[in-house]
Amino acid sequence: MFNIETPYQIDEIIDPLFSSKGIKMSIARLDLIHSIVSGNKLFKLHYFIKEAIEKNISTIITFGGAYSNHLVATAYYTNSIGLDCYGIVRGEEPDNYSHTLLNCLKYNMKLLFIPREKYDDKNKNTLLTDLNLTEFKSMVIPEGGYHPLGAAGASIIMNQLHKNNYSHICTAVGTATTLAGLLQNVTPTEKIIAVPVIKNMNDLESRITYLSQHKQIPTPVVFDHYHVGGYAKKNDALLDFMNNFYKNFSIQTDFIYTGKMLYALYDQIKNNYFKEGSSIACIHTGGIQGNLSLPADSLFF
Repeated sequence: MFNIETPYQIDEIIDPLFSSKGIKMSIARLDLIHSIVSGNKLFKLHYFIKEAIEKNISTIITFGGAYSNHLVATAYYTNSIGLDCYGIVRGEEPDNYSHTLLNCLKYNMKLLFIPREKYDDKNKNTLLTDLNLTEFKSMVIPEGGYHPLGAAGASIIMNQLHKNNYSHICTAVGTATTLAGLLQNVTPTEKIIAVPVIKNMNDLESRITYLSQHKQIPTPVVFDHYHVGGYAKKNDALLDFMNNFYKNFSIQTDFIYTGKMLYALYDQIKNNYFKEGSSIACIHTGGIQGNLSLPADSLFF
């Protein structure tokens, strides 16, 4: 197994905007932990894999779309430790596989495609029966690690951040698994900021409640107007921001998660949300491979 307690790199971002506002901002470079199992995926998978090994489970079954960071990370991780893995993919089988699905095959994940309507209404037991997967001694990992075990793994991200006395920790939000984990391990002097990448994410509170197993945890600050149209949506302003950020700091971001999170933070800093003296840590959740779905001239990194 990968060691999730290994310290990760944290880069301070020196920007005239920040000095003019009297604040500091750093990026927790989870994207540099591993080239494939990057960002928050390693943490969210940790306790699932640990339990599978302890219980001698030989097969992992998980879910995702054709460009899912979670699918390819799970494929690599399970292949590296000798577990069989099935990926249940949302949508009909395409004529041409995405780079993500090709990598899943490269790491020996067996892909099963199901119609979107059946996927969206999925009942795990019925679906596994329909796909003839009930014969295996298996562990099911929900899409994006959306489960209390996934949140428990994500909570470990905070251990290193505690040492730096940040006033704010910011993350992009998809399933809310990472967000729930951060909230479970936050101190009274730290405030968690969430940037949903999904339009009209009205169930965030119920997601956090489930992921935290109904424990009493702090409420995050939510910047919920930076999805630029919805999940995996983009616009020129976002892509221009990502290109300029790379030009200035040589840090690649993805357009689905970290790019939107940083775009939101910059806007909020310009509009004086953060008090002078604030120290902000942004979590780079990886997923750079998702940029390969963009037209070739969209980004220059």
